[in-house]
Amino acid sequence: MALNESECGAIFVATGKFHTDAAVAAAQSVRDTNPWLAIDLFTDQADAAGPFDRVVTIDDGHRRSKVDYMPQTRFPRTLYLDGDTRVVADLKSMFELLDRFDMAIAHAHARNGGRQTKIWRQEIPEVFPQHNSGVLLYRGEGKALEFMVEWRDAYCEAAFRWDQITLRELMWTSDLQIYALPPEYNIRYRKYLDVWTPREAEAKILHMAEFYEDLERVPGELSRSQSGLARLVQRVRRRLNI
Repeated sequence: MALNESECGAIFVATGKFHTDAAVAAAQSVRDTNPWLAIDLFTDQADAAGPFDRVVTIDDGHRRSKVDYMPQTRFPRTLYLDGDTRVVADLKSMFELLDRFDMAIAHAHARNGGRQTKIWRQEIPEVFPQHNSGVLLYRGEGKALEFMVEWRDAYCEAAFRWDQITLRELMWTSDLQIYALPPEYNIRYRKYLDVWTPREAEAKILHMAEFYEDLERVPGELSRSQSGLARLVQRVRRRLNI
């Protein structure tokens, strides 16, 4: 069945000027590589501007406002992205996953200690680690949307600083059809770009805290700046002929 592009959209949730600027930069990378895809921003910044189809005001923001606003998506097929992401490839096939699955998410790269193994209400086998919520594809309706509401409530109840602790347990106990995204859809560290050959994997979404640091070094400039990270994004795109 052909993908109905009008059902698809990417959303960003950001509070404060810094994180909103970061979301603008990340959204620009979506627009550059996927011009067909609608993009929404949830923010508490009244003057936010960027490549968005819709901007929704946040009135009660906190450091994990994404758990509050991901259930408010208007897209039947939704891709949530953190502000420290850069999309470097076409994502149409990614959205096709939702023909078969309710949600798709990659394993957390750092998952073997500290908060990554913290327990909320019950023990969970080590082989089922945390997943990284900075790149999360989900159906914006039915059981998947109910799951997002449950996650929002669980985060509030548990009062952990990090959202992935409750996400892990809810995924473990859920009957959702969940797909584990390949690591190239959530690349957390540059080292993978250095060691992967094209036969092994090709980058799709970069997700690196360095993008936040880059924004601090070059205030007001987006991914088109001549920073090292911007050159990295351009190098990856050239390799993929984008």
